Amino acid sequence: MISPLERLRLPVFQAPMFLQSGPDMVIACCKAGIVGTFPSVNARTLEDLDAWLQRITTNVDATGDAPWAMNLMMHRSNVRRLDDLALAVQYKAPIVITALGSPREAVDAVHAYGGLVLADVIDTRLAAKAIDAGADGLVLVAAGAGGHTGQQSGFAFVEEIRRSWDGIVVLGGGISTGRAVRAAEVLGANYAYMGTRFIATEESMADPAYKQMVVDASGADIVCSDALTGVKANWLRASLKTAGYDPDNMPAAGDIDILESAGDAKRWRDVWSAGQGVGAISDILPIATLVARLETEYRQACEA
Repeated sequence: MISPLERLRLPVFQAPMFLQSGPDMVIACCKAGIVGTFPSVNARTLEDLDAWLQRITTNVDATGDAPWAMNLMMHRSNVRRLDDLALAVQYKAPIVITALGSPREAVDAVHAYGGLVLADVIDTRLAAKAIDAGADGLVLVAAGAGGHTGQQSGFAFVEEIRRSWDGIVVLGGGISTGRAVRAAEVLGANYAYMGTRFIATEESMADPAYKQMVVDASGADIVCSDALTGVKANWLRASLKTAGYDPDNMPAAGDIDILESAGDAKRWRDVWSAGQGVGAISDILPIATLVARLETEYRQACEA
């Protein structure tokens, strides 16, 4: 069987972003030749998720366009996870990316129709568990990633993983240009995970002020804290201040509650995440234009 990943124009996944990735972004990415993804909980209800999947599968050519992926939050607090998984199976999601928990519950169901399961991991301990659970690939969320983030350098992370794993590796964390995509390949990754750069696109569901804040920010404007969601995440300093937080004295870690966080305006809608790659972002573009630019940068880096 030919892997759907062989149809990519660039070795890039548009990373799933909580409250920013929706059908418009997924479809535009797939049409542009990169993997388009979204977290299932971005659809507020199962009925919404069903409608999103109908729209995506209707508009993305399963043989000509790049594949799409659904991101499943596997933490026990996400009581919807198995229902969301059932819809992924119903619509035969080409790729399911698990996060905040083991991929074990998804593996057999997705493999049954020929789909791939990638596991989002932040360290080698979790990577080993994901491999043991049957994941086809690993998404290495390294230091500098937007939203929930790892603490290990991508340079060190890929090297350590490649000592014992020769399967699919996707590297995320601070990647905003085609040059960085090529660098991820040189390190030993197969694909780059790029989220923050896609916040500042026309198809993003982000508030226009959020998009502009990403454009205006530099790496120094990123604050890492577990106060909001109970998991370390990178946030835009200006949005923390607007929401009433002191970025230099953040509260203690919050509780992990995926669905409650999804409905809590203060924690996610008004406090905006971004990765350290913001310093390389200077404009808001249609995704087709962005991918064309990334390809030019990538090809130039390959020829250098």
